[in-house]
Amino acid sequence: MSLHSLIRSGKVSVFLLVLLCCPVLCSGIPDPAYRDYLIKEEMSRQMGGKVPLTDAEMQLNAQLQKMKRQEMGGSQFPPAMHFFQAKPLIERSAVYSFIQRMPKGAALHVHDFAMVDTAWLVKNVTYRPHCYVCFTDDQSVRFLFSLQVPKSIPHCSAWTLLQTLRAKMVNCTDLDDSFIRNLTLFTDHPEEAYPSQDVVWKRFEQAFLVVWGLVTYAPVFKDYFYEGLKQFRADHVIYLDLRALLPETYELDGKVNDRSWTMRAYQEVAQQFITDYPDFLGARIIFTVHRYVCSAVRITEAVKEAMRLQKEFPETMAGFDLVGREDAGRTLWYFREALALPKDLGDNLPYFFHAGETNWQGTDVDQNMLDALLFNTSRIGHGFALTRHPLVKELSRKMGVAVEVCPISNQVLKLVSDLRNHPASELMNDGHPLVISSDDPAIFGANGLSFDFYEAFMGLGGLRSDIRMLKELAWNSILYSSLSSQLKDKAMDMWTKQWDKFVEESLSYQN
Repeated sequence: MSLHSLIRSGKVSVFLLVLLCCPVLCSGIPDPAYRDYLIKEEMSRQMGGKVPLTDAEMQLNAQLQKMKRQEMGGSQFPPAMHFFQAKPLIERSAVYSFIQRMPKGAALHVHDFAMVDTAWLVKNVTYRPHCYVCFTDDQSVRFLFSLQVPKSIPHCSAWTLLQTLRAKMVNCTDLDDSFIRNLTLFTDHPEEAYPSQDVVWKRFEQAFLVVWGLVTYAPVFKDYFYEGLKQFRADHVIYLDLRALLPETYELDGKVNDRSWTMRAYQEVAQQFITDYPDFLGARIIFTVHRYVCSAVRITEAVKEAMRLQKEFPETMAGFDLVGREDAGRTLWYFREALALPKDLGDNLPYFFHAGETNWQGTDVDQNMLDALLFNTSRIGHGFALTRHPLVKELSRKMGVAVEVCPISNQVLKLVSDLRNHPASELMNDGHPLVISSDDPAIFGANGLSFDFYEAFMGLGGLRSDIRMLKELAWNSILYSSLSSQLKDKAMDMWTKQWDKFVEESLSYQN
């Protein structure tokens, strides 16, 4: 049997093929048939490489690839630039417009207090009655709703009723813009504003303190979540796995609501949203706790609380995670006794661990991905360091544990500057299970999933990635969600109908 026949029969591995071809390679021009085979074999391993396309999808793909080649041949390439500077270019992009209109499936890595456009918070929420503001020593702000002037807090000016403050102004635009700046990291000069990870993470965490008093006000809490679902649906997302701190919310008279109230609010708002928008499947909650402020005792209490909430809200509660800057926090192994508690008690509490959000190799934190797998995590949040750990990478593939890749977040928080160099590019080329999500879009000046999908498609995927990659990413978002098998089937049916309509309308639009 000839080597060419062996190749076609699949009886020779690529490794053996290279060995067998070596004399040919060394003695003259390689056989073009062997070269074509190797190229096709490599492409088939890439994300989307085995996804079949209909005639209509192939026609649309040709149009998409034409747009992509034009944009990649331009003088400025957005994925090679900081997102804050690239955003205006992306918004004018034909590829971005295509991705915006495309059904993207589910968002699986989004945080509760960074899912809604900050302009909505400022223009809607801060204009509500009884909203007070104080200005901190470090040029930030805090908000609180109250029937009377709140008690003063350290390092902050006296509380001022915003309604009174605005009444004294001829134009409130500058004040509102300053609030928006405090709620986001967005700036025209990111490298000057954030010269190091320490600086950008401090500013990032401060933004959550600014939003806290607004969103934990009970009436706003429900409106905020509804608005978040609305904005993701507008970006053609049909489902969310939402990471949430489950804060105690407060009423205008000072009454405090517990976590059960918060979970019930999430459940009721999601159900109302589905009633209002039947083309949306819903949301589930991953209960999160900060890893760097908690002792082992507090994590144990949080895990117990998560198990209790899962029993109380089985349809809404998806699982548990530790959040916060990984390099500055305790490792998963440090909390091993607390994290082993569900299994010890015969309880099935799913984990969705942030792990590998670091570029420090060889540290204790760098082992978090391995420990996440040992604790049977359902997905790995970020997994930026995964390509440095071949065994962990292999284990995650065999276990079917997808990596939640958040390109813009990784760039803004200074893990990588040029997204063509993002390690997820290697994962995509190897067909590793992964999903694309947006982490904290509001804080980054983004919204929904489209910006991150664009960065992944153009930067991580390279020129050869096409509509097959986008289609598989959407499939993955449903396949690796926390939904039950039955609801995954329903989600896939919903997505397929939306996708078919998108393809038909896009071809009509182009023609």
